[in-house]
Amino acid sequence: MEEKIRNYETMLAVTKEISMSKDPDVVVKLVVENIHKSLKTKGCVLFLLDRKTKELEVAAASGLSDEYLKKGPISSLRSIAQSLEEGPIAIYDVSDDPRIQYPEAAKKEGIASILSVPILVRDHPIGALRVYTSDPWEFTMDDVNFIQALAQLAGMRIELARIYSGMADSIDLLKSKVYEKS
Repeated sequence: MEEKIRNYETMLAVTKEISMSKDPDVVVKLVVENIHKSLKTKGCVLFLLDRKTKELEVAAASGLSDEYLKKGPISSLRSIAQSLEEGPIAIYDVSDDPRIQYPEAAKKEGIASILSVPILVRDHPIGALRVYTSDPWEFTMDDVNFIQALAQLAGMRIELARIYSGMADSIDLLKSKVYEKS
């Protein structure tokens, strides 16, 4: 029961921040920090997909070293690739799983297990939210559902920020055209 209360409290904190902030950087940072703290994991990272390079780029992280985060490019085609298309993937033992792109870096960082869930907007992957543990962890359905819900909230906020940014750019362009005619 304590876990459910903790998850609800985390969800409330994140949704409050999402409703109050126009800055997606603040929102994604809050999401990873809250997941890291509430689940008491080694760390959490929110990646966004670069559609041109097919790489996952760190948007926000909590609990992991800079050395690990900068270990090299994360290929969406090699690094737990199925989670972007098929849904959540839980890896119990990163030292013995071919889906891990940098197993030596994970071992050096002290990572034992990973949960990766896609961040979807209108059924299209825009990134991934990953939770890292220092001890082998059998992720429960409650864990997976909780992480998925926060990933979707973050995805919606990121998409709203992109739409807002596009509208603001369009308004600025229209204003500049009006002033040119004056």
